[in-house]
Amino acid sequence: MSSGRHILVIDAGSSSVRSLIVQDSGVIIGEGRSQISWKHRNPGWAELDPVALWKATRQTILDAVIDAGISVNQISAAGITSHRETIMIWDKTTGEPVHDALVWISNQTDEIVERWEKSGVASEFKKRTGLHNDSFFSAGKIVWLLENVSGLREKIRSGKYIAGTVDTWLSWNINGRTLHVTDPSCASRTALFNIHDLKWDSELLNLLNIPEEIFPKIIDSDGDFGNVDRAILDADIPICAVMADQQSGMFGQACFTDNSIKNTFGTAGVLTVNVGDKPREVAGLTGSVAWKVKGEVKYEVEGVVFHSGQTIQWLRDNLGIYAPANRIDQIVRSVSNNAGVYLVPALGGLAAPYWNRKARASIQGLSLDTSSAHLVRAAVEAMAFQTLDIIEKLSEFPVEQFKVDGGAASSNFLCQFLADISGIRIQRPIELERTALGTAYVAGLRVGIWESLEEISNSWSAERIFEPNIKDSEREKLVNGWKDAVTKTLIGSGKK
Repeated sequence: MSSGRHILVIDAGSSSVRSLIVQDSGVIIGEGRSQISWKHRNPGWAELDPVALWKATRQTILDAVIDAGISVNQISAAGITSHRETIMIWDKTTGEPVHDALVWISNQTDEIVERWEKSGVASEFKKRTGLHNDSFFSAGKIVWLLENVSGLREKIRSGKYIAGTVDTWLSWNINGRTLHVTDPSCASRTALFNIHDLKWDSELLNLLNIPEEIFPKIIDSDGDFGNVDRAILDADIPICAVMADQQSGMFGQACFTDNSIKNTFGTAGVLTVNVGDKPREVAGLTGSVAWKVKGEVKYEVEGVVFHSGQTIQWLRDNLGIYAPANRIDQIVRSVSNNAGVYLVPALGGLAAPYWNRKARASIQGLSLDTSSAHLVRAAVEAMAFQTLDIIEKLSEFPVEQFKVDGGAASSNFLCQFLADISGIRIQRPIELERTALGTAYVAGLRVGIWESLEEISNSWSAERIFEPNIKDSEREKLVNGWKDAVTKTLIGSGKK
């Protein structure tokens, strides 16, 4: 049995939910995992069952404790990190959702977003919330529910119905349905939160005809989110950390100083920059709250790529291009180059820095010599090229190196290719699981397991550093090929 103090972290990602037990050394010693399925009622729509999500989460908590081989009394605190923008409304007396949750990637709110664009409301989003008027964010999803769930507005007037993103739904269930709360990092991804005033934007909500009373109370990222319900774990375990997944990953990567950068290669790809104690605006990117810990607020600028690791899964599961047992790096390295093949994975549109939801995926440069390995290589290269598109928007930030994490960051080919085309040093940490670790750190700081950010920063170390290693002429040729492919994809959508 493990000795010392431990943190329970619930990590609700886009494709799976996991619970992890993190030791006071920062090592993960136990895990429970369950896959999450989306529903696709119509093309482009994506929804998930909140009740199924909660049941899966509860089981992973129990599985993680068993896997760690510890007593529940050895758990000092709990934290929650979750994917962002997905939102739902439910009956607070029964816990019954009024409809399945609308997932971040879903485009069923496109008509609402276009309506706001035509009415002139769109400009308010960036100014107030740091985000774009886009179906990606929660604002349109809430309005879709209000407009499409019969009698919902009348039900809300009864005071029985509340709303929240995934973190709020899970914390509400885990704390025994006693507190309806969220933190600034999660709230700041809804496009309804004023990042300057750090509160729900009443004027914007009124403008969009969204009732403010359904939203959770916003507290610090290391605030009091209640205690784990003893019906789940029979011990006194405070929930004292909630963070959005990408912001949590930045904390886990010890990006505590201004201009420090990390990129996560997950289902989506997200590059985040710590921009300090004031919001910053960068064309094509979004601004959000990174966290509010120990009373101090940090902001981030980020670029989101809708389809990163998901593109590889799509090639495997939908197209059968390669078998699950095959190692990606081996496939990619089985060909010497991409043979001029570029895959622009706009499977649900293009996000940063283009923000074109009408764009559709394209594969360009095919010939009789193209093999399945070339397609896989093009997909992996696209993960790096899309990251480069975001890096190029950071001209006002000194980018000499940055950290990577996420499952796909285990690929030596991907990390080296990113270093080559960007000309930037890439640092890969010993432990790639930084998202859950970030939330563990926040909870651990609250209960005294870790004493300071400096202690956490000193514990970070690189497993490998990737230095740029190609000629400028080769880099230019590769990047120009990608840019040409993106341009053609955008033209195909009717927008350049």
